[in-house]
Amino acid sequence: MADTTAPVSLARRVGTGSGLALLAGVVVLVSVVLAVSVGSVAIPPGTVWAIALDHVAPGLVTPDWSTGRANIVWEIRFPRVLLAGLVGAGLGLVGAALQSVTRNPLADPHLLGISSGGAFGAIAALLHTGMFLGLLTVPLMAFGGALLATALVLGVAQLAGASSADRLVLAGVAVSFVILAGANILIFLGDPRATHTVVFWMLGGLGLAQWSHLIWPLAVLLPCGVWLWAQAGRLNAMSLGDETAASLGIEVGRFRLTVFVAAALITGVMVAFSGLIGFVGLMMPHLVRLMAGGDNARVLPGSALAGAVFLIWADAAARVVMAPEDMPIGVVTGLIGGIFFIWMMARRR
Repeated sequence: MADTTAPVSLARRVGTGSGLALLAGVVVLVSVVLAVSVGSVAIPPGTVWAIALDHVAPGLVTPDWSTGRANIVWEIRFPRVLLAGLVGAGLGLVGAALQSVTRNPLADPHLLGISSGGAFGAIAALLHTGMFLGLLTVPLMAFGGALLATALVLGVAQLAGASSADRLVLAGVAVSFVILAGANILIFLGDPRATHTVVFWMLGGLGLAQWSHLIWPLAVLLPCGVWLWAQAGRLNAMSLGDETAASLGIEVGRFRLTVFVAAALITGVMVAFSGLIGFVGLMMPHLVRLMAGGDNARVLPGSALAGAVFLIWADAAARVVMAPEDMPIGVVTGLIGGIFFIWMMARRR
């Protein structure tokens, strides 16, 4: 008799995965539309749909809205909300990968100093070097700073005589303080007229989002995200320990370094367009593991989707709380992240 268990099981898994992916896509789409509709000027979701459809397929709907509303929706809010989704997805994905590769539940790009390194590079470009490569200057400088911070964290961990998986967070916090001190020096020595803008940017903000900016986070997130997802099995092995991973044929040191470079690339580009936004990479993987288990084949895409939805709504809150002024989004994520951190400590106790 033929064994039909495996095909049925596979079909069930594929069906479940497709259903979850469809549900996640609907949640993200609804979040985008609702987030675009809220703000100092409330716009009905139906009007948001109609304006978007009019830009995608001109002439398909009859415009019954003002030019001002159309500009608010399409030129200001849509790029901002989409950038929030991309940044949140990138930070959530990086947090999940770093927590697995370091076996540390507190690892995230902010605590490991990678975000601070990206901020240092971006500030150097904005205040001192000038835009010598055009729009690519800030992302490339941010990536260079994030990569430098990653190298420093690994070097400090090795210098301390501990494996990079044991005290990596402590090394990251130390390096983060040093790099932020350097960033503050760059701000102090820079043009005072630009200081206010840079300080606001360090608190995190998406107010300068434009359609032309979205291509760069997307171009980095897609290939790096696909590559990390393809390494889910290796990340599962790394989360069990270096010895287990090595026994499975994984070159532990090289693989960890490669993941850190991918994390630095994603984080650097995201920081370049959003400023410093903390705790997204810390919170989202934990929430996803509570619902979906520890398999990185589910945790990685789940963390990206959860990060996208979370940051979309955090940005909406930042626009609404002090309307018509914009609250820095880093303040919102820091407040929620601090409460989550306390809850996680109490839960582990």
